[in-house]
Amino acid sequence: MNDATTILKRHPKNPLITPRDIKGAMAVFNPSPVDYNGKTVLVLSVYKFQHYSGTRGGYVAMSDDGVQFDIRQEPLINLSHSPKPFDKLGQDIIDSRVTKIDGTYYFLTPVMLRGEEEGPLLLLGKTEDFEKYEPLELVGTPTNRGASLFPEKIGGKYYRLDRPGHRDDPASIWISSSPDLIHWGCCRLLLKPGYAVWNRMKIGPTPPIRTFEGWLVIVHGVFSWTGADLSYYIGAILLDLEDPTRIIGKTQSWLLAPEEPYETSGMVDNVVFPCGAIADIKDDQLRIYYGAADTCIGLASGPLSAVIEACKRQI
Repeated sequence: MNDATTILKRHPKNPLITPRDIKGAMAVFNPSPVDYNGKTVLVLSVYKFQHYSGTRGGYVAMSDDGVQFDIRQEPLINLSHSPKPFDKLGQDIIDSRVTKIDGTYYFLTPVMLRGEEEGPLLLLGKTEDFEKYEPLELVGTPTNRGASLFPEKIGGKYYRLDRPGHRDDPASIWISSSPDLIHWGCCRLLLKPGYAVWNRMKIGPTPPIRTFEGWLVIVHGVFSWTGADLSYYIGAILLDLEDPTRIIGKTQSWLLAPEEPYETSGMVDNVVFPCGAIADIKDDQLRIYYGAADTCIGLASGPLSAVIEACKRQI
């Protein structure tokens, strides 16, 4: 039996970040974590009470120990002053996935056209230092959420994972490749929802992590126990290092379920949602920072090797 539910332990100081930590915020959620010069950086999604007249999302939190965070009170991403065609994009900047490639941090962000229901599109941007953000190009047509870059080329190509679908659409994980991060093709269906009960309705990816055993991808899954309310879970899949279109393992059970009060009650009840993870190969640790009930930020961690083994021990 592939029971991965006991591998991760929540940090005793959870929730690490709440709306009270950001001026005017009513929710902070879905962080994308990366290592930056030995510091832990979280790119936060933020809803502000006055968001209809201002920018929301792309806020930077930085920490020396991965627990106590200093949060910048102005967003890193502000498209209102960007050149064409980025000036036509809305300011609802949430759910970015950030990947470090050759010293540059690349963002894949789902964005809407301003004043339009069309979307979300997929915006590629970058930063060198988390002080200045540069939008590069729209690299995906609607609808695309949760797109995540691999941190290095494979066989001379860049790869990314996509999660087409919006709102109530069915959502699978797809994989595509590119010679330059701008032009994408060779799209292949990687994994449909429903290989386990906790991801029966939807499944979505985060940036892959290179390990000795394969590309570890932390995923979210969605299921409704009652037919009315949705619950979001966290699991993992493992891809072949040389051929990332080949799945070589996946957790049959979830790694994390919404169980604590700050996960079961909030802006959106019953949600634990990841936009990435940080692996420490040397210390055999995996840290998953996640949005809890679309309201605050939690941390769960455990042995990296145990998560990989749980993927390999699928039923």
